[in-house]
Amino acid sequence: MKENLSLFDLTGKTAVVTGGAGVLGLQMARGLGKSGAAVVICDIKNAEEKAAELKREGIAAKGYFINVLEKEEIKKCCDAVVKDFPKIDILVNAAGGNMKEATTSKELSFFDLPLTALEKVISLNLFGGAILPSQVFGKFMAENKTGGSIINISSMNAFRPLTRIPGYSAAKAAVNNFTQWLAVHLAQEYNRNLRVNALAPGFFSTEQNRFLLFDSKGELTERGKLIITHTPMGRFGEPDELLGALIWLASDASKFVTGTVLPVDGGFSAFSGV
Repeated sequence: MKENLSLFDLTGKTAVVTGGAGVLGLQMARGLGKSGAAVVICDIKNAEEKAAELKREGIAAKGYFINVLEKEEIKKCCDAVVKDFPKIDILVNAAGGNMKEATTSKELSFFDLPLTALEKVISLNLFGGAILPSQVFGKFMAENKTGGSIINISSMNAFRPLTRIPGYSAAKAAVNNFTQWLAVHLAQEYNRNLRVNALAPGFFSTEQNRFLLFDSKGELTERGKLIITHTPMGRFGEPDELLGALIWLASDASKFVTGTVLPVDGGFSAFSGV
């Protein structure tokens, strides 16, 4: 039993988490740290503050500024990280999110969605949330003889586009495709032991989507009720419920797994509605 559990041990590994100061990103960083990894929190704000929070919990952590939409800023972040951590074993691309201005509503029709808002959502989730950090950190990781694990964060939107959020849905569908493409490309061209997979969370209540799920009184909106109805487990996910799948993908327990997108959704993707 203990030998099997050692497959999930991340002791001696370094994990970079972009968007690591966010609700889900921080929880993922915490989970990786409690499994033994040294955790690098990269975010546009609060990175050092959140790293200090993890350090108080006994986790080896350090925070760095990053702007995932600017490749030069990602390079600066990577350069700073590799001075402190000679080897990066795990990259979790957790930066992303939606915005109200790119969401259809009674006040804002699809035909009037501003291009700037759509571009921002797609850029954040596809380029900043997957491609650009994988280019910069992935180039460094490709030199690891023992390989490593890149984990993108997809969404249920990638499987079934949800109403009202066309930009976010399109971006996450592209993240799935990119995950598969990069898995093949890195294995064939650079390092057969550098794996690329993605997690596809179901519905978790975060600051970015709270306005869609709850009204001003804290009651479920009609959208929130529909989601619960179509989730066989009958509830929203808790951030720590991503950790088992995350640690599996990050560890040697999944060392022959690459190019996969793993739903963590309470059964949402399996339910036809009937």
